[in-house]
Amino acid sequence: MLGTTGTVAVFGFDGLFVALCTVLSLGVLLLLSGPLRERGSYTLGDTFALRAPGPAVRIAAAVVTLSACIPYLIVQLSGAGRTTAVLLGLSGPGAEQTVIVMIGTLVVCATAFGGMRGMIALQMIKTVFLLVMALAVAAVLLHRFHWSADSLIDAAAQGSGRPEGYPRPGLRFAAGGPVESTLDFVGLMITVVLGVACLPHVATQLNTAPDPAAARRTVRHTIGIVGAVCLVTTVMGFGAAAMVGAPKILSADPGATSSLLMLTGDLAGGSSAKTGEAWLVVLVACAVFLTTLAVVASVTLAAAGAVAHDLVTNVVRRGRTTEGREVAAARIASALVGALSICCAVWVQGWNMGFLSTLSLAVAASCLLPALVYALFWSRFTRRGLLWTLYGGLGSAIGLQVCSPVFSGNPMALVPELAHRLVPAPDRRPGVAARRVPARLARQRDGTASYGPGGGGAGQA
Repeated sequence: MLGTTGTVAVFGFDGLFVALCTVLSLGVLLLLSGPLRERGSYTLGDTFALRAPGPAVRIAAAVVTLSACIPYLIVQLSGAGRTTAVLLGLSGPGAEQTVIVMIGTLVVCATAFGGMRGMIALQMIKTVFLLVMALAVAAVLLHRFHWSADSLIDAAAQGSGRPEGYPRPGLRFAAGGPVESTLDFVGLMITVVLGVACLPHVATQLNTAPDPAAARRTVRHTIGIVGAVCLVTTVMGFGAAAMVGAPKILSADPGATSSLLMLTGDLAGGSSAKTGEAWLVVLVACAVFLTTLAVVASVTLAAAGAVAHDLVTNVVRRGRTTEGREVAAARIASALVGALSICCAVWVQGWNMGFLSTLSLAVAASCLLPALVYALFWSRFTRRGLLWTLYGGLGSAIGLQVCSPVFSGNPMALVPELAHRLVPAPDRRPGVAARRVPARLARQRDGTASYGPGGGGAGQA
């Protein structure tokens, strides 16, 4: 909702493809939904254990699940702190960090005491608010442009500051050569399509369906809902570029996650008192807050489930435990995972979050997807093959990310002072030494935004 709106506002056609790939990713989930529900129980480790029982598989599944969930949690909490601070009107040093601690504490309480039922109830309420908000903002926006999509897109191209490249592909990776830009764009699309569907908090929610047929029916309904949200999100992205302007969005927030809030403020502030459009601000604030809580709660619950069920119950206690003890372990794991994510989100505030968001999707696409496909559909898949798939995919994903320009070697990287990348980065500013520069300031000087598929907030819905 926040990240994709900003991506469309800044990068136009490329942002539209990111939204489309989010919908296509659920097609991958639809193919896996029936077998996953038929074999799964609580975690992905249960699915793998049916193919190759033993503690080694449980440990590998928990390690990969945490490797995908923890970076995603850090990105979500960091983006939540930024947007919620804007909504509450907080500013000054420590404002975003304070909001991160507040939201993280609420999420820990929701997951520790509400469990899966509380999280699903929160998801249902969030979905209603999100749909109502998105449709309301899109309706008011299109009314401003006399319900003409052509006028909206033309105004968005002018507001982007790059009217010639805005309606064409390639703007997201315009810094590289034609071959490198094409490969980067295709790689991003494949990562989104294959990674989103296999994120642990997405795949494990299929286990709440009563049977495989219901799981497939649920995913089909989800495709329709997500498709509608992505369509309206694209409209809001064009509206943000048209009414606010991409340069103004980037100057206020290099991650572009504040574009929806800026658009809503412009729609409410620019209207007359008689129209009463100021209620849009309240509606958007509720939708953003509920969406943040729901997403972070679901990811925290998936990570805590891997720790409590796979590690504590099936590895440490070797299945000799009661349901009450496992629930208690899950609550403790939720608190520990939440505390770790809060501390990391506070620590990396102001850094480039593109590395962490891409890392989560790469781990899901490189480890979990092939492991699930082999375990579900290949009868000759062995324990050794499963372990090599999980650990090999994880090592490859992390290793290639660490050796890439998003991790080190330039002022926009996660760790600018290091320079051990194997993949060269295009040098758009010769003579600038790689040193510790806050990512936000570096991106402001560069004049572009550097963030992953979901933007600085990595797709908060």
